[in-house]
Amino acid sequence: MVVVVTVIVGLPVAAILIAVATILVFDRTNGHVVSSDEQRELLLYVPSTYDPDQPTPLIISLHAGATWPAQQKNLSGWNRLADRHGFIVVYPSGTPQFLGVARIWHTFALDSGVEQDVAFIADLIDALRSDYNIDRARIYANGMSNGAGMAFVLACTLSDRIAAAGLVAPAQSLPPDWCAATRPVPIIAFHGTDDPIVPYEGGPLGDPLNPVKPIFPSILDFVASWSTRNGCGPNPTKAIVAADVTRLSYSACADGADVVLNTISGGGHSWPGGKPMPSWRVGPTSNSIDATTEMWAFFRAHPLIVKSSVAAQPPLP
Repeated sequence: MVVVVTVIVGLPVAAILIAVATILVFDRTNGHVVSSDEQRELLLYVPSTYDPDQPTPLIISLHAGATWPAQQKNLSGWNRLADRHGFIVVYPSGTPQFLGVARIWHTFALDSGVEQDVAFIADLIDALRSDYNIDRARIYANGMSNGAGMAFVLACTLSDRIAAAGLVAPAQSLPPDWCAATRPVPIIAFHGTDDPIVPYEGGPLGDPLNPVKPIFPSILDFVASWSTRNGCGPNPTKAIVAADVTRLSYSACADGADVVLNTISGGGHSWPGGKPMPSWRVGPTSNSIDATTEMWAFFRAHPLIVKSSVAAQPPLP
């Protein structure tokens, strides 16, 4: 049951206090679940059009590292689409770190927190399914940066529950053989060529404030490896969808598990079409494509194939 209730290191002390105060003001959640004997926070949005008699899709949207659920809500604009299309959105909160306010997702192979974060999302899905009529074939994960890395982790560890995943500027450093899931999971990704935090061509984390420097693969290599894992055809199609956006699409995949990469020329570490973040820190935000709208179109075309006595739902009209 969901209970509903109404990186900073290296900065000067005054700046740290201001940052902490700001986060405390804006980090507003409205629910929690108990997972691994800990209370985990979340921000839940149920549109007014929700009909308990109708199976309803669930969008799980994961915030970037050192941010929080409300920031992800404002950045992505998922609630706007939820009102229009009638799905439920939940923004889980990562593990509190510095002074209990900087929140992260554990997405590294040797990080003992990975299992706890995966268990939290699994328990969250269970709790929401007990409170709402969630369509088991239409549960989707997406995220930004560290949250996108967590969405990838969920595609690997909860592939029997997560129908498809959306990744924006994924901070994903896990090797391909880490993913033990057998089910092909459709993925749509977005990445800017001028991302200063997670380099498009691969390399170490470009964040001077973070003492940990994971090495990321190039986004093209990552997407290609996932397409191979999904059994896709070897020759992706390329299309220009906007002046600064090129789409690479792998098709003919096992179980229809397509893999799509949207490359934003000159784009930064940002959510395309979303609320801009400070350009001095993350680079520019493109408005030529709306990642949230594109994700939803991709998600609705890729329901989970439920291999049981319960028939899989067809794609939404």
